[in-house]
Amino acid sequence: MKILVLSHDEVVELLPVKECIAVMREALIALAAGKVHQPLRTIIRPPEAAGVMGLMPSYISGERAGFGLKAICVMPGNPAKGKDSHQGAVLLFSADTGELLAMMNASAITAIRTASVSGVATDLLAREDACNLAIIGSGVQARSHLAAMSKVRSIKRCRIASRQIEHARKLAEEMRPDFSFPLEVVDSIEEALADADLIVTVTSAVQPVVRREWISAGAHLNVVGSSHANAREVDSATIAASSLFVDRRESTINEAGDYLFALRDGAIGPDHIRAELGEVLTGERPGRTSPEEITLFKSLGIGIEDLAAAEYLYRMAKELNAGTWVEF
Repeated sequence: MKILVLSHDEVVELLPVKECIAVMREALIALAAGKVHQPLRTIIRPPEAAGVMGLMPSYISGERAGFGLKAICVMPGNPAKGKDSHQGAVLLFSADTGELLAMMNASAITAIRTASVSGVATDLLAREDACNLAIIGSGVQARSHLAAMSKVRSIKRCRIASRQIEHARKLAEEMRPDFSFPLEVVDSIEEALADADLIVTVTSAVQPVVRREWISAGAHLNVVGSSHANAREVDSATIAASSLFVDRRESTINEAGDYLFALRDGAIGPDHIRAELGEVLTGERPGRTSPEEITLFKSLGIGIEDLAAAEYLYRMAKELNAGTWVEF
C-alpha cells in the first residue's frame, strides 16, 4: 500500500487556521463525549541530551475512527539556529487494520493546531467586543496565534513584547502586510498588557512573566508557552483571579506548571478548574459569566488535536491529490 507524506509547507497549505479551528472544535467535543482514548504523554529526558522527546498517542472512535501518534523532539536551542523548537512527525493509522496511512510534519501541525485551539477558547470565552490584543513572545507560536486571534475577534490593535526585542520587531515587520490592524512592538510586558482584553503568552519562560496587577478586568488569556510541570508563564495570583479552563483535566493536574505552582502556593484549591473546553462547547459547563470576569485558558496540547488535524489533512490530500504517496 501507499502512505502519504506531507512536508511542512504542504501541511500549511492544506490546513488553514480558519478550517483548523473548526476541526479542533469537533475534536474537543468528541473528547467531552467520551469518544477519545489517550494516555498522558510520555516524555523522555536523557540528562545529557540537548532536548526531550515526547510521545503522544491517541484514538478516536466513530465515523472517522483512527489511531494517531505524535513523536516530537523539543529542542530549546533550535530558535538560535533558525529552526522551530518542535521537530518530529505525526503518524496516522487505520482503525480497521492498523496500517500506517500517513506521516506528516509535526512542527507545522503543532503550530497550527495549538493556535487553533486557542482560537476555539477565545471564541468561547473572550468578550464579544474584545479587540486589543497583546502577544508575549515572538516565535513560531506568536505568528500562528496572531492569525488565529484575527479569525475569532475583530482586532483593532496588537502589541508585541519579547525578551529579544529584535525578534519582536522582525515578527511585526513580517506580519504587518497580512493584517489591517497595527502591530506595535513595545519594550515591556507590562506595557503590552495595558488595556489588553486579549492576551496570548507563547514564551519559553520558566518563571512568571505576567503578573496579576497588569491584567485588566474582563480580559481573556491564552497561556500557551509552558507545557511541563516545572515551568510557568503567569504568577499564582493570576491563576487565582481567573476562571480557569483547560483542554483536558488529567493533563493539567499532571503537567501544567501554571496550575501546579498556584496549587502548591496555596493560591487555589484542587477544584479551581471550571471546565474543559469541550464541556463548554457541549453546554455541560458554563463559560464566561460576566463582562468583568477574567478568563484563562491553560493550553497544554493533547494527542487528539494532532490526530484530528492529521485525519483532516489525510482527507484533503486524497481529495486534492496533494503530498507524496510512497509504497510502504
